[in-house]
Order: sequence, then structure tokens, then C-alpha cells
Amino acid sequence: MMHNDSAAILDDLLSRWHHWMKEKPVNGVDRLDDPAFRNAQSRSGWDSADDVLDREVEAVKMQAIDFHVSGDARGQGGMPEPYRAAIYCIARNCYTGRKVWISPRLPADPEERGVVLLEARNILTRRLLAAGVM
Repeated sequence: MMHNDSAAILDDLLSRWHHWMKEKPVNGVDRLDDPAFRNAQSRSGWDSADDVLDREVEAVKMQAIDFHVSGDARGQGGMPEPYRAAIYCIARNCYTGRKVWISPRLPADPEERGVVLLEARNILTRRLLAAGVM
């Protein structure tokens, strides 16, 4: 069973990860950015160096979560199904503040689904602790 602090930290990370995933460029192309400014470190002229570094650290954390949940193009990292689907659902629920999102990839039986969700949280927590993200 996860400790309450670990559960709250994981919920926060997953909520931020879901938001980050929504903001990711499609096929590596950020349609909202002007190509002339794609390498700019500051999106406004008023960001401090700390703001820029905070965003970089956050991006590294989100990339680490993404690797441990989804894997990379070479098939490294990632969680097997149904745990990956469970994390996606948990992340969306954390982001929206609702417990309504489920996946057809998860067991239909509520008790079995609860076990898969808990196991997925525990697996991801162990991975993120080992990676230094938590």
C-alpha cells in the first residue's frame, strides 16, 4: 500500500504530466510557435533565469514520466498493458479532478479494475523513485 504522501505526490505529477501531454507538439511541430522563435528559452521577455530553469526541470520530469509510462520509439521503458492504460486514466482523473474516466483496456469488474489501478500506481511510484523523479 502506498503512503499518503507518496500518493499525493504521484497524483500531482500525473496531473501535471497529463497537462504536459496535452501541450506536446503534434509530430514534433508546435503549431502555435512562430518558427523564428522556436529556440527561444523565454516565451516572454520578462522571464527570469529561474523561470527558464524551472521550466527545463519540469520538462525533464515530464519526459521521465512519459518514458516510464509510454516508453520510447525503440521500445525501451514503458509499462505493459493494462498498467499503461490505468496510468493514463489515473492521470486524466487527477487532471480533471474527477474519478469518472476509465478505459476499455481495464477489467470491467470494479474490484479487478481497482487492483490493476493500485498495482499500476505502485509500479510507477517505484520506477519514479528509482529514477529520482519522486
